[in-house]
Amino acid sequence: MTVSDLAGAEWRKSSRSGAGNDCVELVVGRSGAAVRDSKNAEFGHLAFADIEWDAFVGAVKGDLLSAN
Repeated sequence: MTVSDLAGAEWRKSSRSGAGNDCVELVVGRSGAAVRDSKNAEFGHLAFADIEWDAFVGAVKGDLLSAN
């Protein structure tokens, strides 16, 4: 994910964010994804290339499935 991918991007809150405003925001671009803390957006974001994002999501989904 490049800085140009984030220009004008619409960040969205995670569906798993809690009611106490402890939210993670996400944007998916042409070349990856980025996440940030909604309370501290000015502190920046973590960016992932496509392959990294796919691996991360796959790992999380695997852990969620095995926990149930």
